[in-house]
Amino acid sequence: MTYCVGILTEEGLVMIADTRTNAGLDNIATFRKLHIFQEPGKKLFALATAGNLGFTQSVMSVLREGLERPDGRFETLLDQTSMFRAAQFVGEVIRHVYKDVGTAIEQHGASLDVSMLLAGQIAGRSLRLFMLYKAGNFIESTTDTPYLQIGEHKYGKPILDRAVTFKSDLYDALKLGLISMDSTMRSNLGVGLPIDVLVLRRDALRPEVEHRIEAGEPYFHDLRERWSAALRKAHNDIPAPPYRARPE
Repeated sequence: MTYCVGILTEEGLVMIADTRTNAGLDNIATFRKLHIFQEPGKKLFALATAGNLGFTQSVMSVLREGLERPDGRFETLLDQTSMFRAAQFVGEVIRHVYKDVGTAIEQHGASLDVSMLLAGQIAGRSLRLFMLYKAGNFIESTTDTPYLQIGEHKYGKPILDRAVTFKSDLYDALKLGLISMDSTMRSNLGVGLPIDVLVLRRDALRPEVEHRIEAGEPYFHDLRERWSAALRKAHNDIPAPPYRARPE
């Protein structure tokens, strides 16, 4: 299982992805799920992936090495000239890989619930965030819905619904994204450390933060403990429900 979240604010973008893959209780491994494609100062694309690992790795390879066109040239993700065209291209590559290996994978009983987050910016254009599905179609984040999730998203959604807005401070958005990740990790053992983090400030066209949170990192450990304590305090501060039966 996987959990990835992208948060788009007025100031910039936060993307967070776990690294755990689980093919059974005795087959747990670490693989990067947050991938960055960039030409510093010109364009930057970030892709987070969820679903069948072999399938998503094949998609990443085609995006880097290129999709062959009828004239013999190979088109890559970095060749795209707009974020919308980039989303269309990633969708095309997903369909291409599915046509190549998808049916065979499904015939062998493996899951192909593939989804991806694509975010980034090209010089002179807008910073944008998309979520792509198995069919290669996609939706886009808006000012009303400034975050998108893939993978095991239900446990981390409530904190984002309550606290994240398009006007959120960029590093508040990062903090809330990490709390969302912690909530997911506590409720699903299929999501776990290390965690990859990207912070991209609008129009910077290069990462402001590109960091991996390892087990035992002091800040993330402190965040987890403080959030648990805050929840316990909030629970204790709320009066008990007045529904207890009165003694006769």
